[in-house]
Amino acid sequence: MENLFKLKEKGTDVKTEIMAGLTTFLAMAYILGVNPAILGDAGMDMPSVFLATAIASGISCILMGVIANYPVALSAGMGVNALFAYTICGAMGYSWRAALASVLISGVIFLVISVTGLRQMVIDAIPVQLKLSIGAGIGFFVAFIGLKNAGIIIADPATYVALGDMTSPTVLLALFGLAITIVMVIKNVPAAVFVGMVITAVVGIILGFMGFEGMPSLPQQMFTTSFHMETVGVCFAGMGELFANPLAAFVIIFSFLFVDFFDTAGTLISIGNSIGLVDEQGHLEGGERAMLSDAIGTVFGAFLGTSTITSFVESTSGVGVGGRTGLTAVTAGVLFLLSTLISPIILSAVTNAVTAPALIVVGIMMAKQLKGIDWDNMIFAVAGFITILFMCVSCSISNGIAFGFIAYTIAMCSAGKAKEIHPSVWVLLIIFIVYFISPSLM
Repeated sequence: MENLFKLKEKGTDVKTEIMAGLTTFLAMAYILGVNPAILGDAGMDMPSVFLATAIASGISCILMGVIANYPVALSAGMGVNALFAYTICGAMGYSWRAALASVLISGVIFLVISVTGLRQMVIDAIPVQLKLSIGAGIGFFVAFIGLKNAGIIIADPATYVALGDMTSPTVLLALFGLAITIVMVIKNVPAAVFVGMVITAVVGIILGFMGFEGMPSLPQQMFTTSFHMETVGVCFAGMGELFANPLAAFVIIFSFLFVDFFDTAGTLISIGNSIGLVDEQGHLEGGERAMLSDAIGTVFGAFLGTSTITSFVESTSGVGVGGRTGLTAVTAGVLFLLSTLISPIILSAVTNAVTAPALIVVGIMMAKQLKGIDWDNMIFAVAGFITILFMCVSCSISNGIAFGFIAYTIAMCSAGKAKEIHPSVWVLLIIFIVYFISPSLM
């Protein structure tokens, strides 16, 4: 343990690291219920997605701990799973097999970026303000999906969206869960989102016994008896469909790569700052190994059958109780692997009414990035507003990213700052414009 994780050098011990790993796991365990529900909307088999998510998360956490010695846990990222289900498979009409293929390719590209000198160049190429806008926009989009799935908002031919039936038992359960979760988050209850889901599920199960319809339930068998996954290796079968339209394929892959890369970079820098791994120049000590672990996790996850694996900001909860080394991540990874034994309980007890509060609260947390945008600067105000607006009104994260880049370029040129735009942004601008005006893609 000492040789592998350098516990004494980091000022920690085995007991502290294990407790930190448990804390981190509980803070992000909600993903085990939320991810199968979201990818299930794309037509995927939920038990297979659960096992793929748990196994990919477990192995990725262990890799992060052993390769990078970072107290950072990984799992299927919020936001990218919504991109997968509701943009790629929903708005754009691709099958989940093609979506998995794009996740695999984005992971391979991420892998190349991580092992070469491209990492810092890519980070420097995209304006910080645009990154914040995209992160916040995804937060609004994820919250919107939560509201829709719970029936709190519904489609309306006159106003496009409207309030659902506020007397529906499932809507009331979701609103109860949302209230409970918000209260616990504000009071800084450890693993508040996960605990909120558990309380909502328990209340729903009780209501189900009382005769209310649409409630969570308990399974006939409590533990997993079969580990069959029909999604393993299917990502390769989706390659032909994905590249039937190369331009659309580029936009899809870029969207997955962009969200994963900068989400991971932001999380690692945030946690690295808190444990003294960022130097005076802002460079992250061992950052290449940490991003390499993340990229391997995405590739492995796509092979098993889940959306993009990424570093979770909830890892800060484990750091907060003393986690300083990779043993924290390894502990969380082992717990993810053990969770495969209880998949029947999670899949029966976690319904849309149970996951909706988690989606909404996670959306709120992501939207906090709005505070970093310089709203007094019209260049960033225009780009940020357009990014967030088009993500929501077009129901597409990819469209939001594309329109954000276009708006940023136009705003910079209008301000006489065209020379300050990075060459890669010009390339993306051309690709996005061609994407929108191509009749075969509309």
